Formats: sequence, structure tokens, C-alpha cells
Amino acid sequence: MHVFANPTRFLSIARPLTPWFFWGGLLLLLIGMGAGLFYTPADYLQGESVRILYIHVPAAWLGMGGWAGLAIASLMQIVWRHPLAGIAARAIAVPGAVFTAICLVTGSIWGRPTWGTWWEWDGRMTSMLVLLFLYLGYIALANASSANDAGGRGGVSRVTAVFGLVGAINLPIINRSVVWWNSLHQGPSITLKGSTIDSSMLWPLGFTVLGFSFLFGAVVLMRMRALLAQTKVEARLQRLARG
Repeated sequence: MHVFANPTRFLSIARPLTPWFFWGGLLLLLIGMGAGLFYTPADYLQGESVRILYIHVPAAWLGMGGWAGLAIASLMQIVWRHPLAGIAARAIAVPGAVFTAICLVTGSIWGRPTWGTWWEWDGRMTSMLVLLFLYLGYIALANASSANDAGGRGGVSRVTAVFGLVGAINLPIINRSVVWWNSLHQGPSITLKGSTIDSSMLWPLGFTVLGFSFLFGAVVLMRMRALLAQTKVEARLQRLARG
């Protein structure tokens, strides 16, 4: 990964890759959402409300996947001192928090007609709410460390990186919560052994998961480019001030 440590080399890849991720993700998303809303049948128990899964499931996946990426970047910063690791983690944090919030909101909307309640303090929903708070805490720490960054590196402090790494403990809790605790939340629908979702409703989900994932990647790349540009400007201003 140190081959991308040079910001110029990274930007030479990120600039052309960003529009491919954005437009490719948007196309996949439109196909999946169109099929999910107008082509697939309604569920025999949940009716039309089941269609929210085409947003809820990708949002849950990206909320968890975002923190996994943030934790990996934090590990690279702590162990290998990768110069872009802190910037990558900062870039992931905001879209990760947004998708986690979308997961919680769509889950509540889905739960109201299905369970008869907007919220239930069960293992899955509570651990996802904890994930949102972890994101907000990381963003606050990252902003604070960036404000105190006299060197103009644009990354995050070591304490912030440790927080990102420790927060990953919540990910297996989210994943296994529906297995460890009995609750209103349904069990795993997609596992290595197969899926409990009918194939007529499953294939559009693949398009929306990929579509949202590519859009997530485009946003992260755009944020990394913006952070690098901001760092460059701040470093130039510091040089002028010293001169």
C-alpha cells in the first residue's frame, strides 16, 4: 500500500476513478431501484413495505463496511505510519455515519408496519445506534486533531486512530446480535449457505448494494482529494506566514 503513499501518485489514480465510480454506481442503483420498486413482487407477509430493503440493506452494509475500512486505515496509520491512512479514515467517517443513520431511519420505517413499533431496544438496533455514536465521536476527534495539526498533514491524531481501531469491536456484535439474542429483528437473510430471500426479490438487491458501494467509494475519493487540497493550501499559507 505504500506505493500510494505519494499524494501525487494517489491523485493520478483517484481523479479518473472518481467519475467511473460515481456514474457506474448511479447506473447500477437506478437499475436495482427501478426493478425493486416496479418489477419484483410484493412479499406475501410484509406486502409493499418489503421494498425498503433495497435501501435498508445496502445502508446497513455500508455503515458496517465503512467502519471496517476506517479501522483498517487506523491500523495502517498506527503500525505502518502510512501518510494517507489518516486522511482516508477521515474521508470514510462522514459517509459512513450518513449510511448508518439511513439504516436506522429506514429500519424504523420498515419496523412500524411489520412489528407495530418504530423502535425496539434489541441487540441489532441498539448496536447499530452505538455505531452511529462511534462515527460521531470519531468525526469530533478527527476535527479536533485536525485543528491542532500544526504540521499541516491533514490526517488524524494517534488517539483518534486508536479510537477507530477499538470501535471495530462493535462490528461482530452487530453481525451476530440477531443470533445471540432473541428479538423482533429477523435473523440473517443472506449467509454463506444461501439466502432466505426469494430469487425474484434478491437480484435487484445485488444491483443496489453494488450501486451504493460505488457511490460510497466515489464520495470517499472526492473527500480524500478535498482534504489533500486543503492540506496543500494550508501548508502554503504557513510557508507564506513564516516568510
